[in-house]
Amino acid sequence: MTLTKLKFWADIRDYIGIGVGMISYSIGWNVFLLPNSITTGGVPGISSVLFWGTGFPVQWSYFIVNAALLLAALKILGFKFCVKTIYGVFVLTFITSLFQKYATGTAMLHDQPFMAAIIGAIFTGSGIGLGFASNGSTGGTDIVAAIVNKYRDISLGRVVMLCDIIIITSSYLVFRDWEKVIYGYVVLWVSSFCIDQVVGSMRRSVQFFIISDKYQEIASRIAVYPHRGATVIQARGFYTNHDVKMLFIMAKRRESKIIFSIINEIDPHAFVTQTNVIGVYGEGFDKFKVSGSHPKAQRLTPTEQAALNK
Repeated sequence: MTLTKLKFWADIRDYIGIGVGMISYSIGWNVFLLPNSITTGGVPGISSVLFWGTGFPVQWSYFIVNAALLLAALKILGFKFCVKTIYGVFVLTFITSLFQKYATGTAMLHDQPFMAAIIGAIFTGSGIGLGFASNGSTGGTDIVAAIVNKYRDISLGRVVMLCDIIIITSSYLVFRDWEKVIYGYVVLWVSSFCIDQVVGSMRRSVQFFIISDKYQEIASRIAVYPHRGATVIQARGFYTNHDVKMLFIMAKRRESKIIFSIINEIDPHAFVTQTNVIGVYGEGFDKFKVSGSHPKAQRLTPTEQAALNK
């Protein structure tokens, strides 16, 4: 399979992932939460409150608010993120419209609101997480979370939680019932947990050690796509006492199949190890997200700093 085809199928996989995520979110929202008058967060939460208070269709308020947020996100998060997010917003709007048209009045676990909150939150949180892991989102506060996460080392789930507390609390203005608000907080916590679990599991990085006589050709191909650099390490076999070249490569876990495909095509007899890693910072991966110098470092005298530099 050529690199162009691999890239094409990677994009297709992202769109499928976003689509499945939006379907999951729509099920949680329209089957478990909205019919049981349980507030979720983000723009869907705003749409829910407007629907309960005024009867305005949730799919249209959801679409209008997201259109405004996407205009702001276009410059900050980039065109590629926004295209996939727009796709996610359209899919969720369409699926929600179908639920509102053909499944109005359908409510599961109507006499068990706590279980409805838990199960609905699992569906919605997993849907958001799958959208994020596929380089898209459901829009709304997910966009705000993506912007904050780009510059600060704060998890996506935590940002969503902080943004959504006010939205969920506002449902009290409609229901005048703190029990409904508490159920909303349960949804918020469970969905935030699911977001972090799904994103964390799908965005893990891996490291490769590759020993091959064709190391230059392998490194050159990987540099083109999936566009990962390689470090050449001089090594020596203990038993053979032969000098060998070993490649050290960092990549996203989802790129493993592409790298193995390249290695197998060039040198099927190469010796390869793959290891999961936690936290990769630098070009092509996460950025260092710090708000400033460490307080203790600021109190160092010039003499202490010089000694430290040694």
